[in-house]
Amino acid sequence: MPMSIEIQMLVWSMVLGLVHLFAASTAVTHERGLKWNASPRDAQGPPVRPLTGRLQRAQSNFMETFPFFAAAVLAVVLTQRQDGTTALAVQLYFWARVVYLPLYAAGVPYVRSLVWVVSLIGIIKLIFVLL
Repeated sequence: MPMSIEIQMLVWSMVLGLVHLFAASTAVTHERGLKWNASPRDAQGPPVRPLTGRLQRAQSNFMETFPFFAAAVLAVVLTQRQDGTTALAVQLYFWARVVYLPLYAAGVPYVRSLVWVVSLIGIIKLIFVLL
């Protein structure tokens, strides 16, 4: 049985979450070294470069929105309320989050925030289907 678009976008969003994780962790390890990465990190490390900081903040932002998205997708699928609106909603979230990472990494203001709003609209559309 083929996966619904909602579940496909959930899976791809998990992959995207891993991309965020690896981008941020690779950047900070590149700056601070493997010894720091393997340490218990009890002490505060030196400040990171701007790009690394942006990658860390983009990862944090993804982790703030993803649980809401995942819960909404699973609720839609479990209640069998998939329709054109939910198909659009999951794609809005996913593709906006794909665009968000490079925009944040590049330090692009305003457009990045607009893209974040688009991803939030995707989550809100899913929630409205459930209400």
